Amino acid sequence: MSASIVVGTQWGDEGKGKVIDILASRAQVVVRSQGGNNAGHTVVSNHQTYKLHLIPSGILYPETKCFIGAGVVLDPKDFIGELDEMHKRGVSTENLKIDPRAHVVMPWHITLDGLSEKFRGGNDIGTTKRGIGPAYMDKYERCGIRVGDLIRPEIFAEKALSTGTLKNKIITAVYGGQPHDLQAIIEEYTAYGKRLAPYVADVSVLTDEAYKAGKTILFEGAQATLLDIDFGTYPFVTSSHPLSGGVTVGTGVGPRMIDEIIGVAKAYTTRVGKGPFPTELFDETGELIRNKGGEFGTTTGRPRRTGWFDAVIVRHSVRVNGLTGLAINKLDILSGIGELKICTDYQKADGTLLHHFPASLEELAECTPVYETFPGFDEDISNCQNFNELPELCQKYIQRLEELCECKICMVGVGADRCQMIER
Repeated sequence: MSASIVVGTQWGDEGKGKVIDILASRAQVVVRSQGGNNAGHTVVSNHQTYKLHLIPSGILYPETKCFIGAGVVLDPKDFIGELDEMHKRGVSTENLKIDPRAHVVMPWHITLDGLSEKFRGGNDIGTTKRGIGPAYMDKYERCGIRVGDLIRPEIFAEKALSTGTLKNKIITAVYGGQPHDLQAIIEEYTAYGKRLAPYVADVSVLTDEAYKAGKTILFEGAQATLLDIDFGTYPFVTSSHPLSGGVTVGTGVGPRMIDEIIGVAKAYTTRVGKGPFPTELFDETGELIRNKGGEFGTTTGRPRRTGWFDAVIVRHSVRVNGLTGLAINKLDILSGIGELKICTDYQKADGTLLHHFPASLEELAECTPVYETFPGFDEDISNCQNFNELPELCQKYIQRLEELCECKICMVGVGADRCQMIER
């Protein structure tokens, strides 16, 4: 038996879906632990591209069991659309299960997300406006609606009317918005509940049973370390815990089950939304990386901000996640870019060097990156099958990342397809 976790080490969009897809081919169970449809995994298989938002990446393997844990917030409308897309493309969802404890994203959550962002004005967080934050707020305010409620029409109707009435008051009185038609929502979402009922099962129990039966288990999350509600660039973060520790809470398993924790990073850095980004590039190089790397959001299509590899944030991720290995994606995108840079440390305005990622957003905002410069490479590396086939400059670049991040690099991505991953 073995159990592995895959986490993002930057601000998300590192290509976790590809790494998860590769590892899922060796796993018998894949479990999603947190987040919602504000995130997306892009998987390329047999020259076909799949964009997954809520369904675990293991769904492409018909024998693999796919579980959605209690820590996920689930938009049933979007989820059913994803189910239908899988069925249309011949992908079976027979082995998919959802924990009844997972919370439901309701229409008022989406409305409140947009209204609160508008209210913040220039101080907005930059959310996807998918209702994720308000859904987690209701979870912790203990007035949320769970999947287990959704599949019981009478219980759902009572809770939707109670919570919806309160949310309508907030929408109208606080934000001046338009109230929702609660009866129409109850009717629509009751139908969703009937559709989802066959998929509902206790994921904590199922995962534990699989572990005891000697199955290989892979845990996947959404977003990434620098978006963690506690250890990310608060307040420009998500509303859950994308860390490895969040996996055990979000799926209902103990930490002793975990054998391996793989962090995923790009060979450069990107982020979406607002917040400090010390290595951000505002020049032609940044634009070239964005276009070559297809750096546009899976969920929103928003252009991603691009910058040089930041070893400070990845060291931070290695520590707070307890990483046992790193996967570096998109090394091929750096071909032909020219001279490469790696941020090794930060320098504060007073000249103080910071080796570790600061806890204060204000302190981070005043930091400038300290760079090491490397000669670039021009070769096409997309067909390289092992590490020794990479150009010497590529090998040195990866080896230096390994030293600076203080973690072994076990995988190197040289293209978008699942077969374009070098394992060391």
